[in-house]
Amino acid sequence: MHISPVQNKLYSNISFKRRPSVEEEEDFQNTMDLGFEAAGVKQRIAITHGSVFPAVGRDTFIGSPYGEGAKVWINFLKLNGFTGNQLGPNGALSAGQISPYNSSALNENPLFIDLKALTTDKYGCILSKQTYEAISLPIHRTRESYSFSDFSEAKIIYYEALQESYKNFKKNLAKGQPTAIMIDNEFTIFKDSKKGPQTEEEGIYRVLTSLYGTPDFNKWDKLDSDLMVEIRKNNPEAIARYKELNTKFKQAVEEYQFEQFIVTKQIKENKKFRDSENFKYFSDLLIGCSKMDYWRYKEAFLEGFAMGTMEYDDKPYQTWGIPVLDPRKIFLEYNKLNIGGEFLKEKIEHAVENCENLRIDHALGLIDPFIYKEDTVEYDENGRQIKSKVYGNFLSQIKDKDGNELDDYYNYPRILRLIVLPALKEKGIEKEEPVWESIGSQPPLFQKIYHEEEKLPQIIQTEYNRAENGENQHWYLIGSHDSIPVLNMLEEDNGWRRYNPGWDAGYLAHYLNQDPARAKEKEDFYNKISDTENGVEKTAEKLEAADKERVKAKFAELFTKEKIMVSFADILGINDDNIVYNVAGTNNELNWLERIPPDFVDKYYENLSSNNPTALNIPEILKIAVRAKLDMQIAQSSTPDETRKALNAEFQPLLDKLEHYANVLKEKEEFYYYYD
Repeated sequence: MHISPVQNKLYSNISFKRRPSVEEEEDFQNTMDLGFEAAGVKQRIAITHGSVFPAVGRDTFIGSPYGEGAKVWINFLKLNGFTGNQLGPNGALSAGQISPYNSSALNENPLFIDLKALTTDKYGCILSKQTYEAISLPIHRTRESYSFSDFSEAKIIYYEALQESYKNFKKNLAKGQPTAIMIDNEFTIFKDSKKGPQTEEEGIYRVLTSLYGTPDFNKWDKLDSDLMVEIRKNNPEAIARYKELNTKFKQAVEEYQFEQFIVTKQIKENKKFRDSENFKYFSDLLIGCSKMDYWRYKEAFLEGFAMGTMEYDDKPYQTWGIPVLDPRKIFLEYNKLNIGGEFLKEKIEHAVENCENLRIDHALGLIDPFIYKEDTVEYDENGRQIKSKVYGNFLSQIKDKDGNELDDYYNYPRILRLIVLPALKEKGIEKEEPVWESIGSQPPLFQKIYHEEEKLPQIIQTEYNRAENGENQHWYLIGSHDSIPVLNMLEEDNGWRRYNPGWDAGYLAHYLNQDPARAKEKEDFYNKISDTENGVEKTAEKLEAADKERVKAKFAELFTKEKIMVSFADILGINDDNIVYNVAGTNNELNWLERIPPDFVDKYYENLSSNNPTALNIPEILKIAVRAKLDMQIAQSSTPDETRKALNAEFQPLLDKLEHYANVLKEKEEFYYYYD
């Protein structure tokens, strides 16, 4: 292990009050970056889905990864040493849905448009300031460490705002307004690009959804339900129907295209900002798609089946209702794509079009998905799914009605090699770089292709595992967007994690203190984080303090790995038992609603200086991690005394600076706030 020298990068004698001032932020960020570098962490990614981003100025009921709130959050993350952020899927949500994993795979979410920007000269003031202020709320401070998105209200106000914006754009264009002409030129280029036909078809789908009063195309007339399928067959009746709809509802279709143009324009503007800050967004390549995507590519999917996942033990299968690509529609020949393969390639290209990397959702679904017959799902009198009544298995094990294997041409096992990896390569992304979500059941075919042939990275959940022997290509995290707050993990779920090897106090004390010359520090560390004191179980008060220290130790363990991810809620210390961004596999009424409050910066520093801090004190944890990495090098050295002397001389300034900043963030300061 090699650790680069850092003394010449550090400023000296920096002193400030509890939080960094504007003048002092450069040194603070420099110290965090150097701390992560010394700990060996090359990529440190926050997990923040699009709707979670904070409001700035006024609140439009939902966050945006592309607006001004995104810039504030990015600057905060950069200050604390993070190099990127993992988003959720960012497509438009289906009617009645709020989960990003039910969004469209090929378009953008218009709820992520920064409405305030539309009131400025840059956009020709197409949204009046009066309307913007009437439909949005002023920012106010609350007592909670979180806020909520309101998807229903957001959809209402965005509909009003975007209707007005389109109408004013057309009025300004008719008047010859220079900004409107410039925007129209850009809009024309957008419609003439690959996005033009796509967004036109999506606009037609939205018209049909309105006409029929449902997004479920199976309830439409057959011609409209199969419209795109029949058009690809050159059916004259279907072609005429499409032209009729496009002519009769031309304005409605163009309004949809205009929404997609505006949000795409703002995404590109945000990317320019991120590029200037050297900050990466990881998009989320969701395994599923929306009903709109399904309608456009209907013949690509396997009729009567849907995708879910197999659980362990006696839990019921999770029936996600996700369409399954028909294995016989993926390839025409060995390496020539059929419609299903083209759809999958288009999904990948869209996911990385304006992001620098990506998370690949449910990798199993790209190799050997668990699928089930939709008409076999049944529920008991309490609404709980009856596992025994579901006919499902891994695709490789299922036969069609004629007794033939569904994937009789072995097409799914070729998806990675012939579609996914080449598509990533075209974008300059090597196969070990994305976050491959491989958690869950792993049938033999998946293990053979994923682990043995392609040797792809995994997500290592240190919530369940030790990080000590993990390889560098993997991504490490303690909790994800589906997890309870890490601070609560030792107590929740009957406390089973307390006895998990990954949380063992003896292991953590040893892993983080390996230098034999620091045996006393190791013993003290163990006593601080363990459940016992002198062989006797600690009192409730002392145990609570020990648990907090053990959580810090788990984050220090995480901070010794090369690629790490941390949830926004854990960074900010949002640890309310009832507030979890998504309780996986449930229909919890609060799922997908948690959001960063607009005053999160104040709340973060206030939290760290309180008597009961729950937020992550990054420099404090980094100091433990850097010390651990030095210890590891000393323990592995054939001349430990000489190595210890050299490393201590080289890195003591950094350790001192990290301790200084850790203490600064704990300094008390009186707060006087009025709450609404």
